[in-house]
Amino acid sequence: MNVGLYFGTFNPIHVGHLIIANYIAEYTELDEVWMVVTPQNPLKQKKSLLADFHRLAMVKEAIDDNRKLKASDIEFKLKKPNYTVNTLTHLIEKYPSNNFSLIMGEDNLRGFHKWFNHEQIIEKHKIFVYPRLLTIQESLAAEESALQHRFSEHPNVTFCKEAPVMKVSSSFIRTAIKERKDVRYLLSEPVFNYVEEMKFYQ
Repeated sequence: MNVGLYFGTFNPIHVGHLIIANYIAEYTELDEVWMVVTPQNPLKQKKSLLADFHRLAMVKEAIDDNRKLKASDIEFKLKKPNYTVNTLTHLIEKYPSNNFSLIMGEDNLRGFHKWFNHEQIIEKHKIFVYPRLLTIQESLAAEESALQHRFSEHPNVTFCKEAPVMKVSSSFIRTAIKERKDVRYLLSEPVFNYVEEMKFYQ
């Protein structure tokens, strides 16, 4: 089975995440997309970051009715701090019949050269890249950076240029909730209800 790994803190998971995950699942050769919830780094605790099990629960609530999307807590069990290459090694050992790919935004691809053992990752795994809406300053910086093109021609990199993207972030949603704004259309209904019931981010 071909599995795409979409890593994130998902604090909270919002419609932007879901649109990307569903598009990649539907318009590529991947059979499933696993939403891999990144655990809190014990050395870098943030008050705004919900407990791991709450963020995992929200992901499960959000994608419960989609057979192509799965919630994964695989990194909860790994030694911290963790690197993606270690997660991939662990998954290959646990699911030897699966082919694992990465899903990332263009901004992450530009910084991919900084990842631990990035050469090993890109040689052994496909990478599906979705667009990111950038500010003018970010766009200019990207155009000036040769690193943007360092991996763009690699045979294992696929650009999903038609993927619909939204300029919405989890931090924007957290701030909006704190300011008592209505965010019901930025979250799926189950996640909105979960956040409301638990009074998160207030």
